[in-house]
Order: sequence, then structure tokens, then C-alpha cells
Amino acid sequence: MLAERKEAIGRATNNVAEYRGLIAGLQEALDLGATEVEVFMDSKLVVEQMSGRWKVKHPDIAQLHRQATALTRRFDKVGFTWIARDRNSHADRLANEAMDAAAAELAGDRGSGSGEGPAEASSDPDPDPSGEVAKSAAPQPAPVRWSGARGAPTRFLLLRHGQTELSIERRYSGRGNPALTPLGRRQAELAARYIAAKGGISAVISSPLQRAYDTAATAAKALGLDVGVDEDLIETDFGAWEGLTFSEAAERDPELHRRWLRDTSVAPPGGESFDEAARRVARARERLVAEYQGQTVLVVSHVTPIKSLLRTALDADASILFRIHLDLASLSIAEFYPDGPAAVRLVNQTAYLE
Repeated sequence: MLAERKEAIGRATNNVAEYRGLIAGLQEALDLGATEVEVFMDSKLVVEQMSGRWKVKHPDIAQLHRQATALTRRFDKVGFTWIARDRNSHADRLANEAMDAAAAELAGDRGSGSGEGPAEASSDPDPDPSGEVAKSAAPQPAPVRWSGARGAPTRFLLLRHGQTELSIERRYSGRGNPALTPLGRRQAELAARYIAAKGGISAVISSPLQRAYDTAATAAKALGLDVGVDEDLIETDFGAWEGLTFSEAAERDPELHRRWLRDTSVAPPGGESFDEAARRVARARERLVAEYQGQTVLVVSHVTPIKSLLRTALDADASILFRIHLDLASLSIAEFYPDGPAAVRLVNQTAYLE
């Protein structure tokens, strides 16, 4: 190990952070007098863009790409290799150390004499309800909300997938894998355009099912991000009711269907209960909050997982699952704070589809 560099850059997207890390590493290599460099990164986007295989579209990224490219021209040879995240733990450790140090310094500044009391701090206005995450060059103080929540929340933009043939016919669509219709693809494009204009998104995470993944990929392309897949964000397994209409399922299993509509612990024949689905969605939420603390994540999924996340944020009982309506390609927003509290900022927005 010849040199290391770590630095806190404040709130930014993961792609901005990856490029800033690349630029810092290239500069360190120049300072050492290196003439050949082999770059290993866990950002597929940066590796592909720097290798010339992917285009650079986002203006903020384009500026950083030009800066990094200018540095590479000062070497005789530069190569880029993508590695899996679990092989990048040393760099992740440096990043965490830098952020922890910045947070500690910020906490010391807040406690050293502004004279701001709890009442004054709690009167800070709420963040922009549009869902846009502000970016800054330095860490910003974490406001204390009226709820008592502390720290920066992880904001989930919850996007339902676009239309499929089963949704047209209003059939139970769980683990089946119907493709988006032409209208569904158009819905995905309109949602992507709206979300990309807001910006400030660090990651795009999708259900593994094709209808959600294709919707997510459309948004990720507009944002200049990769799509991550979380298996726990998959739709409920409707078992033997898959592909049936409400009436057909009720006729097939009348008593079970009635109990299923009243009790979230009841599962369809050969399927999964809403309570079981909620437990795995909770696992996904915990992982995402831990990994993207204080950032904004676009989560593309289905009716049940999105309702489950909204239910958790509202701290509501199970009956709310039957009272929330979510249109195709609709957007909802929930925030989860590191110390437990949560908030819902938006449910079922579809104006961008009109």
C-alpha cells in the first residue's frame, strides 16, 4: 500500500461520489509519479463510461467524466476493471471513516455554541415535498423534526410498474411474469422523465419480476444509474389464484377468499399471506435504510410491497392494505429515519401520466 485518500464530500448521488473517488485516486497516482494505472471499481456505470462503452448523459456526471478523462491522459496507460462490491471493502471502509469523521466534526460544531435550543431547532421547515434531495458541498446539520426524529432520513420513492395484459383484465398478477404493454412502456417513460427531472437519487432498486425491472431500467437510464434487484421486493404469491379475476377466485374458493379479504394472515391456496409478504419487505427496507442512510432511493415494485412500506411508515394496522389505492406507474414517497420514526409524504401521484 503506497497511498490512501479519503474525503467527505457531503450529500451527493452515488455516481458523483464514485467519480470523485476515481478523480482522487488518479490524482494520488500522479502525485506518486505513476505512469501506468489499473483502476478497480465496483461502479459498473463509471467503469463502462470511462472505458467508452456507455454514453455520458447527465450534465453533472459529464463534467466529472471530463475531469477524470483529462487526468487519464497524463498517464501512459490506464485500464478499468469492474469488481463486485464484496471485493471493494477496503475502499468502502475509507469512505465510511471519512463520513464518520465529518459527522463527528459537525456534531461538535452544533454543540459548541450556536445557542440553538430544542424549540428553535424543531421549528425548521420540512424538506421539499416534491421528493428532490438537496445537494451540498459539505455535510448539512440534521434537523430535529416535531416528531423527535433525528438524523437524515432515507427517502423511498415508491414507483409501481406500468401496465401489463393482466392489469388490463384486472387479474391477480403475483409471481407470473407478464411483460409491459406498449402503454405500460409509455407510462414507464413518463414516470422516468418526471423522476429524472427531480434528480438527487442515489440508487434504483427493483423487484426481480420483468414488469418492474423494465420500469426500473427506463428510470435508471434517464438517471444514469444501474438497476439493483432485491428479491424481497417481489409481488405477493397468489398461488392458485394467479391469473384469475376477483370473481373467479371468489367462485373457486368462496370461504377462503372471504377470510383472505378480512385477515392478512390467511394465504391463497399454495400462495403467500400479506403478513408473510410484509415480513420479507421489511427485510428489504432494513437493508436499504442501512445501505443508503440519508439518501434517496427509487424502489420499483408492486402493489403489495409498496402498500406494506407505506403501512410501516404510517404505523398503521393491517386494514390499511385494503384502503390504499395505487394506480399503475404511480409514485408514493415514504421516509425512514435511522432512529426509528418514519413519515409518508406522498401517495399515488399520477399527474405526470396525463
